[in-house]
Amino acid sequence: MALKLYNTLTREKEEFKPISELEVGLYTCGPTVYNYAHIGNMRTYVFEDVLKKVLTYNDYRVKHVMNITDVGHLTGDRDMGEDKIEKESKKENKSAWQIAEFYTEKFKEDLLNLNIIFPDILCKATENIDEQIEMIEVLEKKGFTYKTSDGIYFDTGKVPDYTKLSGQKLEDLKEGARVEVNDEKRNATDFALWKFSSKETKRQMEWDSPWGIGFPGWHIECSAMSVKYLGEHFDIHAGGVDFINLHHTNELAQTESATGIKPWVNYWMHGEFLNMKDGEKMAKSTGNFLTLKSEFLDKDINPLVYRLATFGVHYRKQMEWNNEIVASTETSYNNLLNKVKALGKDVGFINMELRERFLDSINDDLNMPKALATLNEVFKYGISNADKLATILDFDKVLGLNLNIIDNLSTEEVIPEDIKKLAEDRLLARNNKNWQKSDELRDKITELGYEVKDVNGGYEISKM
Repeated sequence: MALKLYNTLTREKEEFKPISELEVGLYTCGPTVYNYAHIGNMRTYVFEDVLKKVLTYNDYRVKHVMNITDVGHLTGDRDMGEDKIEKESKKENKSAWQIAEFYTEKFKEDLLNLNIIFPDILCKATENIDEQIEMIEVLEKKGFTYKTSDGIYFDTGKVPDYTKLSGQKLEDLKEGARVEVNDEKRNATDFALWKFSSKETKRQMEWDSPWGIGFPGWHIECSAMSVKYLGEHFDIHAGGVDFINLHHTNELAQTESATGIKPWVNYWMHGEFLNMKDGEKMAKSTGNFLTLKSEFLDKDINPLVYRLATFGVHYRKQMEWNNEIVASTETSYNNLLNKVKALGKDVGFINMELRERFLDSINDDLNMPKALATLNEVFKYGISNADKLATILDFDKVLGLNLNIIDNLSTEEVIPEDIKKLAEDRLLARNNKNWQKSDELRDKITELGYEVKDVNGGYEISKM
């Protein structure tokens, strides 16, 4: 079965046809690092990880880029209020740089705990200021910008198909934008490309630009960095549904205006919300949120229980979270591990009929509930335990549930999580061609008594 994905832009499930036979370009929106990511955020990252693993399972080579928003995301998403990171800096009595670094590292830990493959390139907005300025200059030369007392704005009135991604009526968008009023805007939906620093209060994060001292708006970073690392036309852009109406709509408008290339992205994919009880939205802005640490690690529950729980609901459907789900999924996960363990240690051959069923499930717009049903079929299927084990381990390339019980039962020493984290950071440094940092991290791993070797774009760790 051909891989089919739901495209937000066309509102249809489409057969995936990559631009290049050699590599799929994937851009996913990362966190704004002013607080811990909550488990609703992590549902999106699990969905994107499944997408990446499904592409790989279909023999595509994926180049995955994710941004880290460490400047420019204001408390009012429409360019009003304080910078979220500078605000948290005052609250915690730390520098904005320290806040961003701390929560970036915590986010990486969450990725590791959920068995999410790190992006090939994890790029920070603060490390790509020049590229953002350059894109704004291009937009300025093409006549898409204007200046106000607080910044340089993008004129959405010059983009006839501005709402093509969201499908919203422009009047509805204008009404929503009136919540945050700026009388200097030409259109209610216009957004900041570059914000001027206040003359009264010096910011911690600010840069010189052709328009004066200031900082980039929230939306320009993803446009500039995706074009830098993936080119002006790539395959897939993914994120949460809350990005459709504003962040992704603005990204799309400014990038296609700057490059003149349509479409900028062929497939837009979005994961739905994970809500609290009775549909109450989980949000950091209200303090109404749960983290992987509070719900799992602090309670000695394997975080992969959460990964498994997200597979019970299709990524495009809203999911409700409660304590009952945690308890039942933990039982299901432990039962699954015991059933795999009971198959023994001999690995046979992958059953191709079952593999085809699994492939049909995941290729049907990442239908993980159906994929789990196929996994359960394996245990009842009339094949040897060795072949069952081989088939399950093959499925786990997508599931990412660490079902390789053979490795779990081996006498080899388990690599500590802090060593794994250093190795992941080193891999990111190598992918970003930061050789000095890569060498420093290798030396640190060596000092701690482990050896890291580069293998096929990844790494292997062993105790010295």
